[in-house]
Amino acid sequence: MKIVVNGEPADTRSGTLKDLLAELGLGDATVATALNGAMVRAARREATPIDEGDRVEILAPMQGG
Repeated sequence: MKIVVNGEPADTRSGTLKDLLAELGLGDATVATALNGAMVRAARREATPIDEGDRVEILAPMQGG
């Protein structure tokens, strides 16, 4: 299905947000996620389905100082 990940068109076969992260090689990464503008906690990713046309944002924490 076609979705948008971080503003870029993407194709996926994943059915959940957790599966998508694994597909992208981020299954074990510490990241923040949002689906269609709503934040999704790590504990809810497995139960969060993704559908055609969804917009997913994946953000990694940054260190600064």
